[in-house]
Amino acid sequence: MNIGKSVVIKGELNGSEDLTIEGQVEGKIELRQNVLTIGPNARIKAQVFAKSVIVLGEVTGNVAASDKVDIRDNGSVDGDIAAPRVAIAEGAHFRGSIDMQRTGEKSGKAAAESKPAESKPAAPPQQASSTAPAGAGR
Repeated sequence: MNIGKSVVIKGELNGSEDLTIEGQVEGKIELRQNVLTIGPNARIKAQVFAKSVIVLGEVTGNVAASDKVDIRDNGSVDGDIAAPRVAIAEGAHFRGSIDMQRTGEKSGKAAAESKPAESKPAAPPQQASSTAPAGAGR
């Protein structure tokens, strides 16, 4: 499906098929099982959720994809990206942060909680280093 250059949408855009946007969308775009292509003339001011997102135009807002976000040459994203795979071409613009967790938004919270658990294995090396100064004191 294609949304032409002269089309302006304000609100929520939901669907269950691949979509190419050439016009303007403000609000929210949700195509969780499909590919969303932001055409070179498109201007998007929205939260975006899709399986894959290809950006050739301008996106202002956060982008979440279950597979991949691909910002192509001259594409622009001003917002945070959450996707297991992210590609940013030379000549593309990106301003925000990237979270490359392998699963959806919920795993990002779980992964954040698991980061302190990763620091626990660092404790045994600290104990080993505390024995080194004791040996150095002899």
